[in-house]
Amino acid sequence: MLLTRIKGPRDLDRLSQEELNQLAAEIRSFLVDAVSKTGGHLGPNLGVVELTIALHRVFDSPKDKVLFDTGHQAYVHKLLTGRQDFGNLRSKGGLSGYPSRAESEHDVIENSHASTVLGWADGLAKANEVLGREDHHVAAVIGDGALTGGMAWEALNNIAAAKDRPLVIVVNDNERSYGPTIGGLANHLATLRTTDGYERFLARGKEILERTPVVGKPLFETLHGAKKGLKDFIAPQGMFEDLGLKYIGPIDGHDMEALESALQRAKRFSGPVIVHCLTQKGRGYEPAVQDEADRFHAVGVIHPDTGLPVTTDAASWTSVFADEMVRLGKEREDIVAITAAMLQPVGLKKFADAFPDRIFDVGIAEQHGATSAAGLATGGAHPVFAVYATFLNRAFDQVLMDVALHKCGVTFVLDRAGVTGTDGASHNGMWDMSIMQVVPGLRLAAPRDAEQLRAQLREAVQVKDAPTVVRYSKGVVGPAVPAVGRIGGMDVLRAPAPEVTRPDVLLVSVGALAPMCLEIADLLDKQGISTTVVDPRWVKPVDEALAPLADRHRVVVTVEDNGRTGGVGSAVSQALRDAGVDVPLRDFGIPQRFLDHASRKEVMAEIGLTAPDIARQVTGLVAKLDGRYESEPAATVD
Repeated sequence: MLLTRIKGPRDLDRLSQEELNQLAAEIRSFLVDAVSKTGGHLGPNLGVVELTIALHRVFDSPKDKVLFDTGHQAYVHKLLTGRQDFGNLRSKGGLSGYPSRAESEHDVIENSHASTVLGWADGLAKANEVLGREDHHVAAVIGDGALTGGMAWEALNNIAAAKDRPLVIVVNDNERSYGPTIGGLANHLATLRTTDGYERFLARGKEILERTPVVGKPLFETLHGAKKGLKDFIAPQGMFEDLGLKYIGPIDGHDMEALESALQRAKRFSGPVIVHCLTQKGRGYEPAVQDEADRFHAVGVIHPDTGLPVTTDAASWTSVFADEMVRLGKEREDIVAITAAMLQPVGLKKFADAFPDRIFDVGIAEQHGATSAAGLATGGAHPVFAVYATFLNRAFDQVLMDVALHKCGVTFVLDRAGVTGTDGASHNGMWDMSIMQVVPGLRLAAPRDAEQLRAQLREAVQVKDAPTVVRYSKGVVGPAVPAVGRIGGMDVLRAPAPEVTRPDVLLVSVGALAPMCLEIADLLDKQGISTTVVDPRWVKPVDEALAPLADRHRVVVTVEDNGRTGGVGSAVSQALRDAGVDVPLRDFGIPQRFLDHASRKEVMAEIGLTAPDIARQVTGLVAKLDGRYESEPAATVD
């Protein structure tokens, strides 16, 4: 196999065009076989095989910086830079599903949030200029979907202002982010994509000129790089050229000779250049090509021949939300939904099918989505903005200053909250409850099961004068966790025996960790430690009944799947201090560090967020209290 002979990018230089085509076919076969066993981003990588080969033949990585926006299309890049062991892809100790500096000097951007690559490229190009590195180049690959993000256009505004600073921007245009790309930019790219008059004109010119001795080929290169006046005569005026950026394309993103020619021209130019490449997401794998939803953007373990899942998952948190949104939509005409280019992943496809006039896809633009939601609420609608928990970080200022300050009734539904695991550091939803704690008036719910998700979503959309947040985990929703009572607005999940006048531990369980908290209580009970387990349901604001309840216990313990700094534990501690309740409190949550990719279970074990680990520490805490009380006069106990 040719692929096994590729240990680094320069090994590509020795291959003929026929061998390069063979290599592309081998890479596609490898990806289907490997990713079907582990799961991962299959469709995006099948679409960039030829493009990635061409990039590494034209640019000299790592001296030249080859950057990938989002990074879910970097598997081919990994293969060409010496990483061909995909056996543990996205698993503990295996390759990351995104670029990783720890893996290779060829990887630059680890952050897998979209629309950032042009900012990185602008900074790297500026660094080359400042430090006089004229032989260093920067090539940034960005998809048409990521170009819908505001950050991309902020960067383009700066890039276009430096006419003599070299930078190659490759627009990987497959008409999709997860699903089809929509909006004004998408319409413009479609116009460029479907207007072939210019390319046919040049193809005919090339055929004639290449038969002209001596001057034919140089003259064709000059014609192909002609100023936009000629191009505008044949094709619609290019938006990129209006920004002052040189534009090459559209180029067939699966024609390696055409790609290399275009990239070489762009590399030689002394300023910023757009190379517009048309690719097909899922190319070469029929099940992916036929998948209209997202062309196998991300798959679990599948049968490689059919593309069908090996196992059928039980109901997920996302599917519970999806069904309840449809029910709410039928009951209330003012309910509208917003997605940031992730209609299917966040569970809004059913709502879109049922109410096509009440769904708004803003593109990869969470900031705009939040402010647009404020406008919708001010206009009389109740918007539900469904987004991954980690992506709401990007819209914090808009939640604070546009939604909360103006007391707008907007509901943010956060999918993939807590530890998500295999997608790595940038996808763990471990900051939302800390960030949202500082927003005045905001209410935040953490449902423990499907029934509570449905109930708390309904409660959230009833709020008309403040933002509400409902957050839940990734994956399968667990079994129902019934309440045995209620104190204030909190559900009691476990109560100590009636004869216990002052229980040892008040365990505050947050969201989907309720089953684990009940397991902790069982382990404590075996040690003779009495425990009350409560689910606050709404973790912000802290329920007024919590402080007096805490005062009737010896120890308060909080357990959450959010960062410990500024999280629910911190809020409960502050509420107890404000109420003058002086009992020991121990908060368990995610440490404030970036977590390596692994399964959710492995990550939770690594950070000590398991029932045995927590029960052991709480037992030690209670034992210390017992020792202190035994050495002090009885009057000091209360």
